[in-house]
Amino acid sequence: MQLSKRVSTLTPSSTLAITAKAKALKAEGHDVIGLGAGEPDFNTPSYIIEAAAASMREGHTKYTPSGGLPELKDAVIDKFKKDQALDYSQDEIMVGTGAKHVLYTLFQALLDENDEVIIPTPYWVSYPEQVKLAGGNPVYVDGLEENDFKITPEQLQSAVNNKTKAVIINSPSNPTGNMYSKEELEKIGETALNNNLLVVSDEIYEKLIYGDVVHHSIAQVSQQLKDQTVVINGVSKSHSMTGWRIGYAAGNEELIKAMTSLASHSTSNPTASSQYGAIAAYTKEDGSVEKMRQAFEERLDRVYEKLVQIPGVSCVKPKGAFYLFPNVKEAASSCGFSSVDDWVKTLLEEEKVAVVPGSGFGSPDNIRLSYATSLDLLESALERMERFINNHSS
Repeated sequence: MQLSKRVSTLTPSSTLAITAKAKALKAEGHDVIGLGAGEPDFNTPSYIIEAAAASMREGHTKYTPSGGLPELKDAVIDKFKKDQALDYSQDEIMVGTGAKHVLYTLFQALLDENDEVIIPTPYWVSYPEQVKLAGGNPVYVDGLEENDFKITPEQLQSAVNNKTKAVIINSPSNPTGNMYSKEELEKIGETALNNNLLVVSDEIYEKLIYGDVVHHSIAQVSQQLKDQTVVINGVSKSHSMTGWRIGYAAGNEELIKAMTSLASHSTSNPTASSQYGAIAAYTKEDGSVEKMRQAFEERLDRVYEKLVQIPGVSCVKPKGAFYLFPNVKEAASSCGFSSVDDWVKTLLEEEKVAVVPGSGFGSPDNIRLSYATSLDLLESALERMERFINNHSS
């Protein structure tokens, strides 16, 4: 069978690939510690589960509006007003089948053939693939490790040409966990406005931040920038609802209308019971979100100190999300490996520790470790990693 050109260019997800290999080894009886997961290890809070179950018993099992239930849009609007002092109308909100689907729909509605989207590296693995599937071209700008993996306005300006349509800002970031400050967003926003760029602001990890850091949305900078920004968010990470598949976009009414029309021909609507669960997530908060955040922060503080003591490993301490993104180039080299990818593969084979190679995120010297698992397993994984390095370096 002759497949389409668009799918032949796709790069398989490195996170899903490493997770699948780890699961296969587990199925064979091996004691595998998987640090590749991009989801919280907590169950969805019970009040959300109960709300979804009640909605089904009450007969809410039919089609809903393609862009989401009005009640859910109102809950999202209230969330923006409370958290960021941003005002949106229902016509400026589109609910989709997870934030990934919302992003996919955005690029399909926005891009024409050979339009360019600026993507800072390291990047979430699906950004480039979604841009390519929409006929666009990803343009990479290096977020340097010495700048906490963030790009500068000067770098953004140098990447702009007459084909540039948008820039993606992911803060807190997957895979690095780092965040842009208010001042940095103001300068990035000014450059975007000067070049008439749409800002795609992925804020899916905004509730998972640590220390005294404050999350800022680039849409808060000014009304003009808000009008030129699409905010992407959802309940997957904040409320441990990854499998429920509810995400949303907030932005320009014309663009949101186009995205909603497109979604009506793909998914029809987000799952009804999941939407009712998301309504409860935003309107009946019981402290679960904060408890999960505190658990992640404790893990980060404990594990980070142990990680940076491992020979040949350095790491910028993240401010949000639940990932560490250490540089292991020196460790891999000292072990005799020509690439970090080979080092990661052998680490899984010999020590049964699954991490994601940074090459999948556009950063081949790094690896991504998820600390969305127990402290005992995290500490055991680091012990195995250090043993692996010592064994290969001797």
